Amino acid sequence: MEEYMPITLVSCGYPLLTIASCVGMDDSITKETFIWAFNDPKICRASNTIYRLMSDIFEQERGHVSSAMQCYMKQHGVSMQEAYNEFYKQINNAWKDINEECLKPTAATPRSALNQILNFARVMDLFHKGEDAYTYVSDAAKTSINSLLIDSRIQSSNEVELTFEKYILKYQHLHVIYSFILESSAYL
Repeated sequence: MEEYMPITLVSCGYPLLTIASCVGMDDSITKETFIWAFNDPKICRASNTIYRLMSDIFEQERGHVSSAMQCYMKQHGVSMQEAYNEFYKQINNAWKDINEECLKPTAATPRSALNQILNFARVMDLFHKGEDAYTYVSDAAKTSINSLLIDSRIQSSNEVELTFEKYILKYQHLHVIYSFILESSAYL
């Protein structure tokens, strides 16, 4: 389990997706924000842990691939229920870490970046809480998505307009990330 988690947290793609989602958000997201995020801060680790463990719990139920559940059960000689209990304990601890980081932001971590990471964890919680709503869309997931995207009201047309300047800023952010990734990969 100690070998499995560090590898799977990086290889699952979730960390990159979380960080890339910050591109073009607002002016508070800077190169320093991406450097901070690529250094695996506590809130990113916690969000990744929630995603990975919740996904592995439901992969275990589907029986398609090896998962952290199997690794944990084999390594510790425990039943599936004991492994579930331990995973949910780790998920709860990860939520505590996210809450702690969101309640004590620093100058290096803009609120918008913290909120983005928090929201990604919330989505995983929505899709995996009690059932695999990611694979089999549940009524709860449909209701949540409808209330968010369909039933919500637009308060002002100014809130949804994307100006040319925002597109330019988004392009500049992408260029910064691309440059940073190229620079980082040179050291690998």
